[in-house]
Amino acid sequence: MADTAQQFDQVITLCSEIFLKKMEDYGTAWRIMRTTSITDQIFIKANRIRSIECKGVSKVNEGVVPEFIGIINYAIMGLIQLELGVANTENANENRALVRERYLHYFNLAKKLMLDKNHDYDEAWRSMRVSSYTDLILMKINRTKEIEDHNGATLISEGIDANYFDMINYSVFALIRLVIET
Repeated sequence: MADTAQQFDQVITLCSEIFLKKMEDYGTAWRIMRTTSITDQIFIKANRIRSIECKGVSKVNEGVVPEFIGIINYAIMGLIQLELGVANTENANENRALVRERYLHYFNLAKKLMLDKNHDYDEAWRSMRVSSYTDLILMKINRTKEIEDHNGATLISEGIDANYFDMINYSVFALIRLVIET
């Protein structure tokens, strides 16, 4: 059986390289985004993946892999925003070292959560279709939007952060299947 932790680390390397390169190009301008806007960015990416999966073709010369990477990176941005709050325009391009550290912190928390759940579910994700990960991500986005519309309040359910973590992990599973194992 494949070593899931090692494969997860390969996905962390892939996504973090892109995140860090984009941070060099754009700085941390995304820090002015509210989490609702980040959730909508994730929705756009997941919706495009589903559209490509259903149509079987894309007219833009990018497949679904960059979109899954984008979902991971935006979900981590969302977690950072939940922790640090939205930056105003004057300090939007803040300490890149802090952002880099928080990015890796949340990716490693997602990995720990995945390993714990993977233990309990016996790697059931390996038998799932990639399209099911897409549908689960879209469901998590809808849940997140509902929670955001209620100002983060829930009666019994997990919060926005838990949904972001699940979106990260479903996207990691997709990338393992589409990139690492191919």
